[in-house]
Amino acid sequence: MRKGTIGIFDSGLGGLLIARSVIQKLPRYDYAYLGDTKRVPYGDRSEEEIYTFLREGVEFLFKQGCVLVIVACNTASANALRKIQRRYLPRYYPNRRVLGVIIPAAEYAVLQKRAKRVGIIATKATVASGAYRREIKKLAPRTRVFQLATPLLVPFIEANRLGEAQPILERAIRSLLRKRIDTLLLGCTHYPLLKRTIRDCCGKRINVIAQDEIIPRKLLTYLLRHPEIEKRIGTRGQRKFFVTDITENFSALASRWFGKSIVLKKTTIET
Repeated sequence: MRKGTIGIFDSGLGGLLIARSVIQKLPRYDYAYLGDTKRVPYGDRSEEEIYTFLREGVEFLFKQGCVLVIVACNTASANALRKIQRRYLPRYYPNRRVLGVIIPAAEYAVLQKRAKRVGIIATKATVASGAYRREIKKLAPRTRVFQLATPLLVPFIEANRLGEAQPILERAIRSLLRKRIDTLLLGCTHYPLLKRTIRDCCGKRINVIAQDEIIPRKLLTYLLRHPEIEKRIGTRGQRKFFVTDITENFSALASRWFGKSIVLKKTTIET
C-alpha cells in the first residue's frame, strides 16, 4: 500500500515555523506544507469565509496524499475545525484526520504550575470565537483568562516589518501585565517569530507559551497513541512546499529555515 504524508496548513509564515519545528522533531516522516499566502491574513474574515478557505486547503492536501493534516492556523482552528471534523470528514474523507493547535496549547497552558491567570494574544477572529477561553475553562475552571486581539501583528510580520510591530506588541503586553497574568499564550502561529521580543517584554516571571515549541511533542504523542494512522505515513523524509502566492519575505524565510534548495510550488486551491 502506498504510504501517505503529514500535511501542515496555514495562511502564511506562522505555519512555516510550525512545519520547521515539527520536521526537526520528527524528521523521518514525509510532509506536505500548504501556505495560503494569497489570502493572508484570516483574522478579519467571516466565519463562513474561514471555513471555505480551510476546506479548500484540507482538500488540496488530501489530494496530495496526506492522511493527517495539522491546521497550524489558530483562526481556522477556532472558527472552522470543528465543522471540518464533524461534517466534512465523515462525509468525504472518513479515513483521514485533521488536527488543530488550540486544544494542545490550552492543555499545555493549564499544566503549568503557575497558570492561574492566563493572558492570550490572538487575531480578532480567534478572540471572538472564545475557543481558548472555552478550552482552558473545561480543563481548569478556576483559571482566569484574559484575551486581547492584536490584529495588526500578522500583516506586519508577513511584510517583514517587525520593527513597526514592536510598539503594538509592547502596548498589548503592558495591558495584559496590568491584569497580573502569570502566563502568556501566543494564540497565533505567526507570533513566535516575535517571541524573543515578547519574552523580553514579559520578563522572567511570566511563562510565555509558543506553539512551535508545543506542537511537535503533541504530534509525537498523537502518533504513538494512534498507530493505525502512523503506519500509513511514509518515512522517506520527503518534503513538499506549496503556496498560493510567492512573496519575497516568505521565500527568504523558507530558504533560511530549510536551505536554499527548497522548492516553493505555487498553486491554486480556490474552488
